[in-house]
Amino acid sequence: MISANETGGNEKPGPATTRKPQWRWWIILVVGLLIASVAYIVANNGRSKSSTTGRKENTVANRSVPVVTVAARKGDIGVYLTGLGTVTPLETVTVQSRVTGQLMKVLFREGEIVKKNQLLAIIDPRQFEAQLTQAEGQLVHDQALLDNARKDLKRYQTLAGQDAIALQQRDTQESLVRQYEGAIKTDEGNIANAKLQLIYCRITAPCSGRVGLRQVDAGNIIQSTSSTGLVIITQVQPITVIFPIPEDNIPKVTARLKKGTRLPVEAYDRELKQKLADGYLLTIDNQIDPATGTVKFKAIFPNRQNELFPNQFVNAKLLLETLHDTTVIPQAAVQRGSKGTFVYIVKADHTASVRPVTVGPTEGDDIAIETGLSPGEQVVVEGADKLREGSKVEFTGEGTSNQEPKGRHKKGGGPSGSSGKGSDAKN
Repeated sequence: MISANETGGNEKPGPATTRKPQWRWWIILVVGLLIASVAYIVANNGRSKSSTTGRKENTVANRSVPVVTVAARKGDIGVYLTGLGTVTPLETVTVQSRVTGQLMKVLFREGEIVKKNQLLAIIDPRQFEAQLTQAEGQLVHDQALLDNARKDLKRYQTLAGQDAIALQQRDTQESLVRQYEGAIKTDEGNIANAKLQLIYCRITAPCSGRVGLRQVDAGNIIQSTSSTGLVIITQVQPITVIFPIPEDNIPKVTARLKKGTRLPVEAYDRELKQKLADGYLLTIDNQIDPATGTVKFKAIFPNRQNELFPNQFVNAKLLLETLHDTTVIPQAAVQRGSKGTFVYIVKADHTASVRPVTVGPTEGDDIAIETGLSPGEQVVVEGADKLREGSKVEFTGEGTSNQEPKGRHKKGGGPSGSSGKGSDAKN
């Protein structure tokens, strides 16, 4: 029997068999579970967001759009020709002195309205009074010489008839009489001129109008050759406005003028919001400006309250004709797109519908509708930017909150005119 010492007593026991650690598998398992959990959470969040978005979209789709509507009405609207014009006085006069002398008095206030022949200033008249006295004295002297010459001529004519004197002496006396008669006329002219200079010493207004700023003060010497003048007067009552109109409109205007029609003209401020004055067309220029293709129109205004000021820029609106019984809506209701002009109308079921329309002339905030719309239909004037075909609407705004569309109003009620006015005023 062999003992252990004999068989392998000298050998050491070998190492244990090598095994893979179990903890690696646990790590892989945990990582997989984490990835699966994250994927599940992300998927649930996505579905939640999709459902929330869908609910929001459904809510938006079902939500009514607040709008303000106005009923289309039947009325009159004017066809106007508009041009930017300049206020031009009928007369502009620079008051100048016709004599040279010292300015003694200024009898007007700057900016006041003066009447024709009103005394404005006085120039020192003493030098012209002295000239008048001299001319009158010379006239008396020459009249005495003429009287004596006529008496001598009468004597010479008697003596010449008796052959007592030479005929030449008589003829010489006749020439002397004619010389004195000429001197008398000269003296009379000098007197008239001296009186005229005295009149010129009193400077009067050549026309009625508004005086401007004084150019010369009292005490200064005024020269008759000066171009500055004493003051400038502009006639403001009445006053005119000159404005250009395209040449294509000339036949329409001339046809109305040939019938004797007085065409009204309104003057507005630069923004075309405030009317300043009412007048009528006075005349048309005799030629077209080739550079602009326009012709100048002149309108006259009474200007009793001085609404218009010389050289003021205004918008002139010439009323060419008036369209009667046409469909009228506010301009804010008209929308423009790639297919042309259209409006949103509100139907009986409180939904919006697109309605193509053909627009006509405008007057203020109103516009004429030639085709596509009937009086009484409700058109949207506010909130149209959020509308689409078939959108639900609700009525808001002062005067229209309780307004029902055509076909849904209560018995005895309907789209009231006050509602339309309230919306139009708001716009």
